[in-house]
Amino acid sequence: MKWTTLPLLALVGVGCTDTDPPSVSPLSSEEIAGLRFSREEEKLARDVYGDLTASGPIFSNIQTSEQRHFDAIGGLLVAYGLDNPAERLTAGEFKDPELAALYQDLVQRGAPGGLSALGVGCTIEELDLHDLATAQMTVAHPDLETVYDNLALGSRNHLRAFYGNLTAGGGSYTPIWLDQATFDAIVTTPKEQGGN
Repeated sequence: MKWTTLPLLALVGVGCTDTDPPSVSPLSSEEIAGLRFSREEEKLARDVYGDLTASGPIFSNIQTSEQRHFDAIGGLLVAYGLDNPAERLTAGEFKDPELAALYQDLVQRGAPGGLSALGVGCTIEELDLHDLATAQMTVAHPDLETVYDNLALGSRNHLRAFYGNLTAGGGSYTPIWLDQATFDAIVTTPKEQGGN
């Protein structure tokens, strides 16, 4: 899977200031592909959490954060004059067929609520971190690096929250996308300051 980037208007509150100049060099094809994919992947997180809000306030709180991530990436698309793959798509709709299938799977798995829903939250945040790390390997623009760094910080905090609630309720989780050592290093450390 892949990942993305962000611009001026949306950078506020996600790690940049409104005085940061945009990059002047064009994005690479890899950066563009990552940005477009990221836009839909943030939509996936937001939409799934929207479907699981009955499972507790953690889902509505993190859904709000995912909306900010989604908007930040949308700002980068505008700043670089790129089309928006999520334009005119309703909740649960995706252009990327893999994300469309993943959305259906995650909603079904989380539908029983409780620990099942919290496990889905862990899966989404772990996948986001994996895809962010993959995207960052192709990023040459500082504004994109800043956005990825801040979105990863947010995803680490979200993962801590979901995993903490899951284990407090007697559940367990085995990472799928991250190696065990990386996963443990995140969930056993305190919440980081900053990010959304």
